Amino acid sequence: MEHKFVFATNNKHKLKEVNEIADGKFDILSLNDINCIDTIPEDQDTLEGNALQKARYIYEKCMINCFADDTGLEVDVLNGSPGAFSARYAGDQCDSNDNIEKLLSEMGDTPYRSARFRTVVALVLDGKEYFFEGEIKGEIITEKRGSGGFGYDAVFVPEGLSDTFAELPAFLKNSISHRAIAMQKLFYFLRHYQR
Repeated sequence: MEHKFVFATNNKHKLKEVNEIADGKFDILSLNDINCIDTIPEDQDTLEGNALQKARYIYEKCMINCFADDTGLEVDVLNGSPGAFSARYAGDQCDSNDNIEKLLSEMGDTPYRSARFRTVVALVLDGKEYFFEGEIKGEIITEKRGSGGFGYDAVFVPEGLSDTFAELPAFLKNSISHRAIAMQKLFYFLRHYQR
């Protein structure tokens, strides 16, 4: 079996995290590695739709097996928002700090702070499409803590822990996170895939 796959992302944080989860068992190429500088469309309103749109785009353009992910933070008191719009919650030109500020502002001082991170991975392998999902529940705290991680990590405390994702050592986050769960399912499938 060919162990070479493109991960359809230019996000260096995600790439590093996924390579750590893969633990050297797969050769994971970035978009840079295949000289793809396209802006990949990501305009669906679900995590599944966004992930599949990205994976299909690269597979059809480059004819190389590809996977892509989309991750959303779903906050109960905000009816599941920001969800599929998590990365651009505060606008198209926003950064993580802008997104966090908007989130905390919209939540205000409500005591109901339960949320979940959900990752969906779409794989296009030999022209066939597969999905893998990971989820972790937790709560949103009222101010940022920690300097690790990215995105909303500094305000998300996973269930059963007292530290935010941004305060946890990378090896621990990468063993319990939503992305880790989805990617472990993906890599398990790939190890057992028969052409």
